[in-house]
Amino acid sequence: MYDYDFFVIGAGSGGVRASRMAATYGAKVGLCEDYRVGGTCVIRGCVPKKLFVYASEYSSHFKDAVGFGWSEAEHSFDWPALIAAKDKEIDRLNGLYINNLDNHNVEIIQARGRLQDAHTVELTSAEGARTITADKILIATGGWPQMPDIPGIEHAITSNEAFHLETLPKKLAVVGGGYIAVEFAGIFNGMGVETHLLYRGVQILRGFDQDIADKLNEEMSKKDIDVRVGTKRHRDCQNRCRPDPYPDRWVIA
Repeated sequence: MYDYDFFVIGAGSGGVRASRMAATYGAKVGLCEDYRVGGTCVIRGCVPKKLFVYASEYSSHFKDAVGFGWSEAEHSFDWPALIAAKDKEIDRLNGLYINNLDNHNVEIIQARGRLQDAHTVELTSAEGARTITADKILIATGGWPQMPDIPGIEHAITSNEAFHLETLPKKLAVVGGGYIAVEFAGIFNGMGVETHLLYRGVQILRGFDQDIADKLNEEMSKKDIDVRVGTKRHRDCQNRCRPDPYPDRWVIA
C-alpha cells in the first residue's frame, strides 16, 4: 500500500537512531534531510564547540609555557583556518553517519520534508517536489532558536551562526547566563575578542551549584571577560544595561 513501512523527517540523533532500529527489524525505511546528517550535536553543538574550546585554550598555553622554560615566540590566530578545519571534521562525521545508514539499508533523501497527512510526506529539493507515502511517519526535526522581537535584533546572531562567522569580531556581547553562553564567552575571549556577558539573573549558571557559579564568575572576570548580572534592556537604561562601546556583534545564547 505504501512506498515505505517507516519514514523519518529529520536526520538528527533521534531520526538516525529510529530509522536504523526500524531497519534492523526488517522495515523498509526512508529518511529525508535538507542539510547534513547528524543533528545538533554533530553539526552545530558539541563537536564544533569542543573544537572551538580547544582552539581558544592555546592562548593561555602560550603564556604559561614561558614559566616552563619555553621561549616566548610570536604566534597568531587564523579564524578562517579554524572554520575550515571545523567544517572538514563535520564533513567526515557526516560521511560516517551516511555510511552507517547505508549499511542498514536506510534510503536517505536529500530534501525538505513536509507532512501532508497521516501517510504522506511532500519532499522538496533543488530537483523539484514530489510526494511519498509511508505506513508510519516520524517527525524528528528538532528545534531552532527563536530570536526575540526587540530593537537591535538585526545585530544579533545565535550560537548556530557563531560557528560560521566569516571574520572574528573585535568586540562581542553574549546575552544569557546558561552554560552555552558561558562557554561561548570563554571561547571568544580566548581568541582575543573583547567579550562581555550579560545576564538578567542574579548569577550565571542558574540551577548549577552556587559555589561553582560564584567561582566561575570570579575566574571569568580574571580573564578580562566583562560579566554583568542583573541586566535588562529597558527603554530608559541608556548605557547602564549594555557595554560601552557597543560591541560589533551580539550572540543570543
